Amino acid sequence: MFIKRYDNIRVGREKDQTWVTIATINLDLDSAVAAKIAYFNHDLSDPAVQRRIRMLLAGGAAVTAIGFQRDSDPAAAAIDGIVSIDLGRTADGMLLRRGLSVAGTLARLGGLAEHVRGADVILARNLEMLALAIRARKLHAPTAPVVYECLDLHRMLLSKRLEGRLLRSLETRLWREVNLLLTSSPAFVHNYFIPRGFRSPIRLVENKVLMLDKLHQPDRKRPPAGPPWRIGWFGIIRCRRSLDMLCSLARGAAGKIEIIIRGRPTKVVFHDLDEIIAGSPHVHFAGPYHSPADLPAIYGDAHFTWAIDYYEAGQNSTWLLPNRIYEGSLYGTVPIALAGIETGHWLAKRGAGVILDEPVEQQLIDFFRYLNNKTYSKLADQVEALPRTDLVSGQADCCALVEALCAAQYSAPLASSDQTIPEISLKH
Repeated sequence: MFIKRYDNIRVGREKDQTWVTIATINLDLDSAVAAKIAYFNHDLSDPAVQRRIRMLLAGGAAVTAIGFQRDSDPAAAAIDGIVSIDLGRTADGMLLRRGLSVAGTLARLGGLAEHVRGADVILARNLEMLALAIRARKLHAPTAPVVYECLDLHRMLLSKRLEGRLLRSLETRLWREVNLLLTSSPAFVHNYFIPRGFRSPIRLVENKVLMLDKLHQPDRKRPPAGPPWRIGWFGIIRCRRSLDMLCSLARGAAGKIEIIIRGRPTKVVFHDLDEIIAGSPHVHFAGPYHSPADLPAIYGDAHFTWAIDYYEAGQNSTWLLPNRIYEGSLYGTVPIALAGIETGHWLAKRGAGVILDEPVEQQLIDFFRYLNNKTYSKLADQVEALPRTDLVSGQADCCALVEALCAAQYSAPLASSDQTIPEISLKH
């Protein structure tokens, strides 16, 4: 089966004229969905990595996952239906140590030959894995396109210090080998990649909930209206200011507000999390959870989703669109977000959520002081009215992603004077 694709779209300007060039190709869809993908990633046990692998499998690809692991339990990296190559242990947040781990792996890439050779696509998540993937491509799969998946920007990449400048210089050289970029928020495109001169096509793939069963509808049974009002903070827990703010809010509410925290705390930030929780009334840490299996239960028990993050304020935290706004909204939990950043823009555009201005602490206190059942019901109705397609990735999205990866070989880097097209929509 062949379909017509319009790819390598180029836009430029010359004097007072604007020109557009569209290269038309025919793509063998049957070949595309049978693609072999070598996926280099930073953490085989990361739920977001595992979700991407499931998307690729659902799109018809055969996946070999090659990466490090940050979880001490080998079972955390196990995914049915794929070959998984564990490169060893590494640490969260420690980019230099991760870089050294990658450097050690570069010296023994010959051992990966059987897993990379014959790959139709090489996909690399995060910058250090991009360096590894590019070298592996040159050695073992020279005709495969390299696709760079960047869903977070490490603070060192944005540093004005010498190490930041050196890292960006390395990044620029690696970008020359990239045929397609996957990123999760338009703010990354407009605030980082385009200003930094990234030239290849960019595809937006938001962190939506992966739901492959068309017959399944999310259980949106609302919890009994408060008080106590329950705020759920779920996912990667890495913002100390958020924790301080939520603990203070619960302490001052005298039992009228409860905070439920679940997920994976970042150890470099929260080495003392247990002590803080023990000393904070009405604040509970319930440990990790499994996504998507546990999502209905954990969000169904909360009235609000905490979607504010100051961990890298003004940079990564300002630009990202976190998993929790899609997960919480899908299960009818009202997001609490900050105005003026990408999460706030996303919610405001859709007329949903509680969007607070600075100073957030006082606005948060005032909101809950005047909250009643009628106001909560209206907020919950707005969230439940959000289109499912804004929150969920289905089978068609998985096929479109695999198709886009396979078509990347036809998308050569654009000239420096051209404008990068942030997203090319694929129809089936």
